[in-house]
Amino acid sequence: TAIISGAGLLNALEIVNKRIEDVKIVFMGAGAAGIACAKFYVTLGATLENVTMVDSKGVIYKGRTAGMNPYKEIFAKETDMRTLEDAMKGADVFAGVSIANVLTREMVRSMADRPIIFAMANPDPEITYEEAKAARSDVIMATGRSDYPNQVNNVLGFPFIFRGALDVRATSINEEMKVAAAKALAALAKEPVPFSVIKAYRSEHIEFGPEYIIPKPFDPRVLLWEASAVAKAAMETGVARVNIDLDEYKEKLEDRLGMSRHVMRKFINKAKKAPKRIVYPEGEHDSILKACEIILDEQLAHPVLLGRPEVIEEKLANLHLDISKGIEIIHPPISPNLEKYSNALYDLRKRKGVVKMEAQRLIRNNNYFATMMLKLGDADGLVSGLTQQYSDVIRPALQIIGMRPGVRKVAGLYMMMIKDQIYFFADATVNVEPSAEDLADIAILANSEVRRLGVDPKIAMLSFSNFGSSRHPLAEKVRNATKLVRERGLDILIDGEMQADTAVVPKIIDEIFPFSDLAGKGGANVLIFPNLSAGNVAYKLLQRLGNAVAVGPILMGMEKPVHVLQIGDFDEIDVVYMTAIAVLDAQSENDPLSN
Repeated sequence: TAIISGAGLLNALEIVNKRIEDVKIVFMGAGAAGIACAKFYVTLGATLENVTMVDSKGVIYKGRTAGMNPYKEIFAKETDMRTLEDAMKGADVFAGVSIANVLTREMVRSMADRPIIFAMANPDPEITYEEAKAARSDVIMATGRSDYPNQVNNVLGFPFIFRGALDVRATSINEEMKVAAAKALAALAKEPVPFSVIKAYRSEHIEFGPEYIIPKPFDPRVLLWEASAVAKAAMETGVARVNIDLDEYKEKLEDRLGMSRHVMRKFINKAKKAPKRIVYPEGEHDSILKACEIILDEQLAHPVLLGRPEVIEEKLANLHLDISKGIEIIHPPISPNLEKYSNALYDLRKRKGVVKMEAQRLIRNNNYFATMMLKLGDADGLVSGLTQQYSDVIRPALQIIGMRPGVRKVAGLYMMMIKDQIYFFADATVNVEPSAEDLADIAILANSEVRRLGVDPKIAMLSFSNFGSSRHPLAEKVRNATKLVRERGLDILIDGEMQADTAVVPKIIDEIFPFSDLAGKGGANVLIFPNLSAGNVAYKLLQRLGNAVAVGPILMGMEKPVHVLQIGDFDEIDVVYMTAIAVLDAQSENDPLSN
């Protein structure tokens, strides 16, 4: 409680522009929690002279004998104050760890300007949020309750402090480690809140301010920030028996957050070895801006945002993002490259029905402008689609960038992470009713893409039939596609046609179909669906009902990296993941059909 409320106190004081060493603090409750909070606030910089402690018998003053003990004596002071009401007059901060309803509206009104009230009694606070706000509209309020803003919840401390201490085998948890934990929590509260957290708490907007001074209890970032800060402090103060690399430690902490974090961390680390210039046509969107902060922190890419500079700068200020120096902003209608790009578009499409005036109009569209940047080498990759249909992004890409040599059709690949498994689904986005030749190409594209991502592909061609059990033309199509892949003589582990459970349940294929090339291989990890309906339905059901994490769609077969975000998916971490994929794509110079 002391550490978490201490973090909140640091941020509340920053908001009201007061210094901790100057404020008058009243503690209500002199039990173990109250004494611990008071001591910790002093460690953070509060002065004993400015601390007044009150218990059930009143103010703790020098010479009082009733209900005293050595712990309370530390906070006994020379004063004429005897009651909580006396103590509250002119106080800047109230910290309550006592009983419900001991603080009145009149006491709150008697406090200093912009008062801070931490009413942490459970289950009912010393004063309710509504009562405190009714008494003083300028109050910053925290409680122990989840139905009010600024919940002081011990879950923010216990597991993560111990995690950091245990991982360096600390001999003790000293004050420096506690302060590090509090400062980490305080710093995290100033960071942009991920969309996933906002959605989990059913809020429309959460940002640093009077009603958000402490991270939400189930924000997954707390583990990374707090445990690593505690471990670092332990090493710096000499109580750690094991010294660790903090960057590697943070990666291991991310592993504990789930398979998706573990897998994407590997991709991010691989991508950041050679950052690329990635353009975002939806540069004014909040999710893109939040993602750019992470991208810059990770040194993953050099972001180029398309949009109106004044709009982007205003949004950065509202989101408290200090990334202006790390991004480039281009407003297409006033870009010095507009005429060059327009002429290039006209040259490319003049025999496709595009006249010069239309080229001049199209190039002002952010997607066309970004795609031309990619075509002419002014960007290395493109990520778009948060607010647009898939076709609106892919159409300019196909018209301007085109497909790689040897590729007949592009296709979409989803990376699906569920529990401790990773699968790749294709095609769930582009080809509605692929032929056998199309399915063979999709399988070959997927093989190359998955291998490039560092995973050994094991491909299953899916159908309702198992290895000739049905002679239906749709089953024959998938069977022929498998044959076509094999006839090309490529080093690809593939088999089919087979049913979905045959593909992913090793026991089925090992015992019933031991002749299969996938028998004894642990099951397939790349699933090629017979048509768009099957692939799209499968990935969305798995995502929504199976709680799988979907990364994609990864657009395969383009001459240059163009990747499409899921429309309406405003989680900035997905933008970061797709940026990592785009950077990896830009780093690769391999033709997917040549592997």
